[in-house]
Amino acid sequence: MSNIIRVKYKRLKIMEKHAFSRIVEGYRERLFMHLVPIVKVLVLLMMANGAPVILKRLLGARLAFPVDGNIPFADGRPIFGPSKTIRGVIISLAVTAAIAPALGLDWRVGLLIAVAAMAGDLLSSFIKRRAGLSSGGMALGLDQIPESLFPLLVVRGDLDLTAGDIVAGVAGFLVGELLLSQILYRFGVRDRPY
Repeated sequence: MSNIIRVKYKRLKIMEKHAFSRIVEGYRERLFMHLVPIVKVLVLLMMANGAPVILKRLLGARLAFPVDGNIPFADGRPIFGPSKTIRGVIISLAVTAAIAPALGLDWRVGLLIAVAAMAGDLLSSFIKRRAGLSSGGMALGLDQIPESLFPLLVVRGDLDLTAGDIVAGVAGFLVGELLLSQILYRFGVRDRPY
């Protein structure tokens, strides 16, 4: 009788092991499936944010018309500031839409990401000007969260993103932007690091 119990116990342990393996494998597969779209969005956000900076380095002040037209807000401060230019918005939209198909995404998804990123960037600039922070001044979180959260929310249905994916994407963007800022500063692309 004890042999039968031992055999059944071993079979049960083997079944538990296989069930656990299937759970872990399913979790790994789901994690990877969601990691890929998050990385694609992060790459497009880098393009949306980096294209205006690179174009500024190439063109300097040429064709750099401020989005707010240098018109002050009711508080007398700039609406967005001089670093937010029409040239920057246009290049951001164009480059991000053009790069999206190379990542397996429709160009319209790239365009949506760029529009939402620019909206988040303009919102953070507007808030920073109201708080008296200078254009280009760093406000940790405020500079990164709207700029990454808005695009992730806008494409969540297209890319089947969960709330956890969106949080991971925002966190990844925040850390990535801080690290990339240091690198770009050292190569002379950025005027100052975050």
